[in-house]
Amino acid sequence: MIHAPHKASKREIEEFIREREAWVVEKLVEEKERRKELQKAFVPGEKFLYLGEWYPLEIDESDHNELPLKLFFGNFVLNRDHVEEARDLFIEWYKREAKEKIEGRIRYYSDRFHLSPKGARITSAKSRWGSCSRDNRLSFSWRIIMAPLRIIDYILVHELVHIKEKNHSRNFWAALEKILPDYRERRVWLKKNGHRLWL
Repeated sequence: MIHAPHKASKREIEEFIREREAWVVEKLVEEKERRKELQKAFVPGEKFLYLGEWYPLEIDESDHNELPLKLFFGNFVLNRDHVEEARDLFIEWYKREAKEKIEGRIRYYSDRFHLSPKGARITSAKSRWGSCSRDNRLSFSWRIIMAPLRIIDYILVHELVHIKEKNHSRNFWAALEKILPDYRERRVWLKKNGHRLWL
């Protein structure tokens, strides 16, 4: 994804990319390698993020009637019969948690600051944490549920503010700062640690 100034023409953007093509390719390769290193093997003792905390994985010979994956007393517990589908099970688990937590936080901030989205959905987006459509529908990547709650709140509030301010103008940042005075600190955390929110 390329972020460009709102007034930049297509020709200016293309020229900018051409001039920095080698650097862009290098950064894309670095990101690919970094994600490869972070890919999970789903083995006992491997740690998984949830709300900013790391939880080790335990493989269990549990009853078939139980959930194939659960967070139980500080461990993710995966049924041995479901190891082959571990990644899909984790994604499903994260999506359920994201939906529940995000809907609750959006209600809280919407009511408190009179920002009314037309619903919110959880996506599998890889290149953005959240978005706000022109008709004020919000979307969020399930990956944000791995981040600490204060970072999740930053992502949610960022998109809620787009209901009133559709671009990243000075007014947008001022409105965001009124709600989250320390938004810069949260933004820096996301830039430094966002690559860890990966499965």
